[in-house]
Formats: sequence, C-alpha cells, structure tokens
Amino acid sequence: MGMRFHVTSTIGPVLFLDDLDAGRMRLSALFITPVGEAPPPALVLEGDEVTPICLARFDRAVVWRARFSLPSDRSSSYAWDGTTYDIAGDMTGALRLAYVSCNGEEVGDMAREGSERNAMWARLRDEHRRRPFALMLHGGDQIYADEITQGHDLSADWPDRLPPEPSQAALADLRHHLREGFFDRYAAIYAAPEMAWLAARVPSLMQWDDHDICDGWGSLRRSRTHSAVGQTLFAAARESCLLFQHASTDGDLPARFADPDARQLGWGIHAPGLRILAPDLRSERTRRAIMGLGGWAMMEAEAARRTPGHTLLMSSVPLLGPRLSVLETLMIAVPRMQKYEDDLRDQWQSRAHRDEWRRMLALVRDMVEHDRHDLTSLSGEIHLATRAVMDLGEGRHLNQLVASGIAHRAPPKGWARFLGALASLGEDPLRGHPIRTRPLPGQSARYVAERNYLVLERGAGGWSARWDLEASGMTGPLPL
Repeated sequence: MGMRFHVTSTIGPVLFLDDLDAGRMRLSALFITPVGEAPPPALVLEGDEVTPICLARFDRAVVWRARFSLPSDRSSSYAWDGTTYDIAGDMTGALRLAYVSCNGEEVGDMAREGSERNAMWARLRDEHRRRPFALMLHGGDQIYADEITQGHDLSADWPDRLPPEPSQAALADLRHHLREGFFDRYAAIYAAPEMAWLAARVPSLMQWDDHDICDGWGSLRRSRTHSAVGQTLFAAARESCLLFQHASTDGDLPARFADPDARQLGWGIHAPGLRILAPDLRSERTRRAIMGLGGWAMMEAEAARRTPGHTLLMSSVPLLGPRLSVLETLMIAVPRMQKYEDDLRDQWQSRAHRDEWRRMLALVRDMVEHDRHDLTSLSGEIHLATRAVMDLGEGRHLNQLVASGIAHRAPPKGWARFLGALASLGEDPLRGHPIRTRPLPGQSARYVAERNYLVLERGAGGWSARWDLEASGMTGPLPL
C-alpha cells in the first residue's frame, strides 16, 4: 500500500481553533503517540491542568485531544511537557493571519526530501518569529490521499474500474486499509519539524478539498462516488478530516460548525470586526452541484446576518476566474484531453455550475451591499498565485486572493501564461459586474508559477495582503 509512516515519538501539540466565545479562544490540542506508550502529559495554563483524552486508535498509534481556552483579547501562553508556547491571541486590534493550501503532491509525496518539501513552511515559520500570526487558515488539500487506494483489491483501479458487489467483510477490510493510509499522511505532515513548530503556536482553521478525499471527489461519475467502494472511501476520508483537521469526531463538533450532525462541514468564526466563513464545497458536491441544501442554508443564514467589518470567505476552489467554458469545449473536442474534464468540472466556472456560480456571486454581492461591508475571497487549488477583482458598483469590489501551494511544486510557466491569456478575455457571469484577473503587486504576469503562501494583515488603515513567493520573495502590500 505504499509508504507507511512510523510514529516513534509523540507528535504534537497541533492547535485548532474550535470557536471564539465571550472573549475566549476555544482551542483543541491534538497529539499522536505510538501504541503502548503512556498518554501525553497534561497541558498547563493559568495554573490549571488539562489532561488529553483518547479520540481514536490506529494499528500503530493513538490520537489524543485536549480542549482548553485562552483569552482572545491579548497574547497568552500554555505549557506542555516542559515547553511554554506563546499564542498571539489578540483578535481585537492589529492582526496577522496566514493562509496556505495544497500541502503535498499527487504522486510520491511521502518519499520527498523534507527540507525541499517544507521549504515554504520554514519561510512561514520565520515570518511568524518576525511578527506573530494569530491564526493559520488552511484552504484545502491539506494532504494528498490519491495513492491510498492502491494496494487493496477493491480500490486498486479506482476510479476507472469497480469490483462487482463486494462483500461486507471485504469492504470492512478496505475501510481499515484506507483509514491507515489517511493516518500515515496526516501523521507525516504533523511530524514535519517546520510545520510542527508553527502548529503548536498558531491555531489552525481548515477547509477540505478533493485531495483530502481523492482527486476530483464529487466531479467523478455518480456510479463511482455512490458505489460501495466510493462510499467507503468517503467515510474514511471524512472520519480522518474530522480527526486531523478539526480534532473532533461525530457528535462532538466544535460550535463553529453550521451543522452539528456534520452532513456538511461548513463553519464560521465571528471576531470583533472580522468574520471567517468556510463553506464545504465537497461533502454535498455532485457533477451538477457544488453545494447542497446544507451548504446553501449556511451561506444564506450568514448573508442575512448583520456583520460589521470584514468577511474572509474561504472558497477551496477559486470563486473568480477565467472563462473555463472555452477550455471545456476544447477538451471535449480532443480525446486525449478528456481525462482533465473532472478537473474543470471541479471549478465554479465550469459550464455545469454556471447557474450556481451566479447564485453564489449574487449572494456575495448582496452581503457587501447590505452591510456596506468588505469581503475578500481566499482560494487555493491551482498551484499558482494570482488575484482577481469583481466590480460591485459604487466603487466597491470583491477581491479574490489565490495562494497555492505551500508544498506542491509549481506547474510549468507555460501553463501560467496560457491561463493568463484565457483570463485576458474577462468574464461577466453577473451582468454589470465584470471580473478581471490582475497581477500581484510588483508582478507583470497574471499568474505566478512559484510556491507561495499569503499573509493577511489588519492595521490602522484596514486590511492588506502580501504573497511570499518562493523565488520572487515577499510582494508589496495589496490594500483590501
């Protein structure tokens, strides 16, 4: 089944923001220990101790969680196993957030040399040491699980071929195989020293995307996703996502989630002058719909909420982008290109999702109009850095910032140039609200083919964004 990850010592703490409530950050700390070892020691904070509880067991490791709270109006710290961890927890004034996506690659990610793979994590760690981040937003593809279906008879040829009517025993064996495969990948990323140092000091908020399940989940044919193998794969991915991206299990979700039953995994955080929204663009996805009833109910409830300040809308696939229908028409005409059809159908701009895309853009426009409110969309997915602007009228704009990937190597520069040419056509799915793709500060091309992450800052003059590009360095600030 490919490379196994061997847990030889405790991994963690990995911090997650459960919610903000009454001036407190509700936090979870995740730990992974080898089987047979003592549980992790208690966390020490403000004279109190919090003992981790067992969340899940795997063949060679046990997963633990400690829930606790710290103030959200000032910096603070907690101690664990003799080390004190400083938390830049002041959500009330000047604020810095980091945004990352695409932490891996489709093929051979477990075999990559660590310092090459995690070079941008090391840069982000150094940036935190220079000026601390209060939160780390992860915009999708936290792991690349594409290879975990290999090595088992039922899923070896996924999604091209499916076994006829597998037995319940065979499916249970597949579930175990997949569950262990997901574990290997999450444990490996949390053990990487560059990310581990940050993850112990900066609470994370995560939104999943397709590679956290399998390439193209939801854009594959219904005969695949609704098959017994497909549903076993989704169930294992979902359990792993709850565990390793939210330090949670079914029936135990943090209060930020819109659906306590987790039929969809969208969530929202509300801080003074700031709202962070992350709709789930995978759980309810089909070839004809990006979100289902639960996702739309969450977004419409948030649109009706009066929220002063700024909204950061995490859209795991870019909300604003070029006219992909042109590319889809080309692909249908060229047989060897048809394997990329699922990749295009994954996007809001696909012909299959045009009406739903308009609905989301209209919702975002209305959110901005009724609150005289600022909204910025954050996306990953495309392994390039770019930005786009939709004109909302009366001098207001929707900014979209794309930062991708933190570990995934960049595609060829020719692909960035091709997308730039496609983007030059412009796009106006909502009449009177044209979308334009713009270069990053200091760049001439619309798309930058370098690994990158995003820094979001709130200061006296409002919000701004900078990209740290692997070769080009930190961009100038873009006012939002």
